[in-house]
Amino acid sequence: MKYIICIALLHFYLFSMQAAGHTPYFKPHSFEPVRGDIITLDAAFAEKFFVPEVAFANSIYLVTAPDGKTSTPDSLAQFKSRVVVEHGLEKDGTYRFSTGRRLGRLFKFYELDGKRKAMKDPTQEIPEGAKLLSFFQSLTLAETYVSKGGPNDTALQPHGEGLEFVATTHPNELFVGEPLALLSLFNGQPLADLKVDVFLAKDQFTQDKANVELHSDANGKFIFTPETAGTYLLLARHRSEAPTSSQANQISNTYTLVVEAFE
Repeated sequence: MKYIICIALLHFYLFSMQAAGHTPYFKPHSFEPVRGDIITLDAAFAEKFFVPEVAFANSIYLVTAPDGKTSTPDSLAQFKSRVVVEHGLEKDGTYRFSTGRRLGRLFKFYELDGKRKAMKDPTQEIPEGAKLLSFFQSLTLAETYVSKGGPNDTALQPHGEGLEFVATTHPNELFVGEPLALLSLFNGQPLADLKVDVFLAKDQFTQDKANVELHSDANGKFIFTPETAGTYLLLARHRSEAPTSSQANQISNTYTLVVEAFE
């Protein structure tokens, strides 16, 4: 019995670490639906894009309609490897789909005798004589845009909370060789020199590495110009002070945006 319990705890721990070490994404099956008024999207954590490995669970999904009104999706189904969302597109224009902000696990790292180690239980104190390196909680958000019958800009407005990209040119009008201009914001304020990694979706047998590394300027602006057609994931991470309600000292914010570039 003890052996079975230990194995179960080990599986739970490995599953949690897997989700924590992967990148979140929210991807529509089509960015510009031409048939029907229903859109389907997948949300997951993955190392290769877009091959789902762990479902993006424990979050409140949101949809911002072309008129700016926000609601939850019409239907949502959670599986082990992904969450599937379906939503009716009643109005023409651009919809912003969001996983919502998912507050995740705690992480605590320390150094002892020149070696860097992680606490199995981050709520515990570090060993005597050790030096605390970092103590943070993960917060993840993944978003994408879908346009029906021609895009509009209402859903592009910033949330004003947490880490996000705000598109100043339309993400559903992105063509090869043309720039997509975005602002990096944290709590509504520009983030200067934020590193943004850009991944081009390939197949599950290809080693994924960032195709492009971008940095925001002093005003939080950065520009992505795709060289080839395809679906891209833009990823940024930012550490911030944790609120008093958190046990950790910091929040590790992760934000991703999925866009498609056309020929």
